[in-house]
Amino acid sequence: QVQLAESGGGSVQPGGSLRLSCTGSEFTFQDYAIGWFRQAPGKQREGILCISSEDSRRYYVDSLKGRFTISRDNAKNTVYLQMNSLKPEDTAVYSCAAELSGFCNLVPHLSDFSSWGPGIQVTVSS
Repeated sequence: QVQLAESGGGSVQPGGSLRLSCTGSEFTFQDYAIGWFRQAPGKQREGILCISSEDSRRYYVDSLKGRFTISRDNAKNTVYLQMNSLKPEDTAVYSCAAELSGFCNLVPHLSDFSSWGPGIQVTVSS
């Protein structure tokens, strides 16, 4: 059974940084694409970044380029989301999800991702 768990969330002031981790267990982690999603209060969940099994990256929110980066360490079964220059509008519950095909599709359909972590809160506030 595919299991994912996020860590590294919390509260930070505007302009600060956080690194989220998504750690997988009970599956062949390196074969999966991993996507990061977020859901802000009162808004729909949106895909923000994805990293394929071949280590290619796809941004789903152009405005995050230059601030957010994604990377993976298959030896640790972990994908990282580095978030810099955080803004109050980045406040959301962040979730990671696994995609069995290993590819990051052009559009991050939620149904493409078979397993999800429980999510973790990120709050950006002064």
